[in-house]
Amino acid sequence: MDDIVPDKSAAEIKASAAQAPGVVLVFDGKGGVKPVPPDAETVVVPPKGFMLISGNSKSPEFKMWLKSELGPFNADALTVLSTRSRCTVLDDKAVVVLRVARPGAKTDDLGRQLLGIWLEKGRVIVASELNIPEFLGFANWAQSHYAPVSPADLVARLGLRASDRIEPLIEHLGDSIDTIEEELMLEHSADSRAKLAHLRRTLIGFRKLLWPQRDVLNTLEIEDLSFFSGRDRARLREASSRTARLGDELQALSERAVLIHEQIMDSRAEQMNRSMLVLAAVTVVFTPLTVLSGIFGMNVPIPYADDPHAFWVVMGLLIAVAGLCIWWMRARKWL
Repeated sequence: MDDIVPDKSAAEIKASAAQAPGVVLVFDGKGGVKPVPPDAETVVVPPKGFMLISGNSKSPEFKMWLKSELGPFNADALTVLSTRSRCTVLDDKAVVVLRVARPGAKTDDLGRQLLGIWLEKGRVIVASELNIPEFLGFANWAQSHYAPVSPADLVARLGLRASDRIEPLIEHLGDSIDTIEEELMLEHSADSRAKLAHLRRTLIGFRKLLWPQRDVLNTLEIEDLSFFSGRDRARLREASSRTARLGDELQALSERAVLIHEQIMDSRAEQMNRSMLVLAAVTVVFTPLTVLSGIFGMNVPIPYADDPHAFWVVMGLLIAVAGLCIWWMRARKWL
């Protein structure tokens, strides 16, 4: 079957790792790490250590190597584009797929990169367009002697780095919501509704990126893999908690966006009510004036029709009636 991992001895695995078309790093399990030279014939891994093999998921050579190492099914699981993060356990091995924000991504155009991880005892294979040593900070590890001590620790750090990529974008979304709120307080809300609608769509995209990643790390933590220690599970739990915290921030921003939308709708309703109130007041004031002017405009003989002062008397009466209507509506707090 294509989904069966080819059986290989430890010596064959170490020899094939040296020939992998990518970057090979050896971790000693004590915080140390060193690269494997490209001309090495085999890889020497300390008893408590493990190795990381990282290659470009778009490279044909690396894809061929993955198929020879893991089988066509598992190789495709690491390299074929996926819309969501996921975790699949196969015997005592795991396939983990994470989505990472591209460097320099904008909140309104969140570019994502696939991070496929093959996890087994003593070996981690990462297929991605990312430069994994740079993404993880290999140079700092070599100097500080603070490299991952286990495969699970490495996956946890990958999850934390993915969270680091997206955290500034979430902060930018918070700043955008603050700006919209300030515009509403200053009553400069002509385009606030359009901005808010765009922001809410962006928040939905971020949540689709974060929540599956949290579930992936949670699933990996509780799986019964023989090479996971208590410390490994704690590290995975820490990475999951960090992702969940960012998810909670997104949830809070979404709730704020809903409240702002309700505030915008209330403001629009209040403006509509004010307009209707003005129209109603004008109607109330002019209705009696229309009645009086209609009476005096009838084509029948009326008193004082020949009086030269009758027009001004009628105008004064109309003004008095209008003033009385306005006073009455103000007294009842309608205006």
